[in-house]
Amino acid sequence: MSSDQAMRDIMANLPVPEFETTPWAAPPPLAEATVAVVTSAALHRSDQELFSPSDAGYRMLDRGDRELILGHWSSNFDRSAFLVDHNVVYPIDRLEELAANGAIGAVAPRHVAFAGNQPDTVAEIRLDTGPAAAAELQADGVDVAILTPV
Repeated sequence: MSSDQAMRDIMANLPVPEFETTPWAAPPPLAEATVAVVTSAALHRSDQELFSPSDAGYRMLDRGDRELILGHWSSNFDRSAFLVDHNVVYPIDRLEELAANGAIGAVAPRHVAFAGNQPDTVAEIRLDTGPAAAAELQADGVDVAILTPV
């Protein structure tokens, strides 16, 4: 069995959390919205702490950061596309283009990176670090987040 198939089999049997209520936000039109990227590529700057296995923390990335390290732990993850173009996992340059063309109001001053290797329940991210990262984005005036799962 290939490692890809083994991962698919594991993922197919993971429990999915259910929520009693669904939060709702009414963002402004995209042409007026401030947009941030939230990625699970474990991106970080060289001056930030490395992600460790099962690290539920996050790293804030400044809008101008381009020299980022992909700290993804999976040996199955093909890093070649990231090495050619960081926008594959962190589409910051595409956001800059959308802002320049008026499709979005602004690019957020900061963005968020999590590690994708999380415990099955993702409880710490759901209850602790996720809301903390969201509060930082909210303080930055972010209206919309683009999620780039890696």
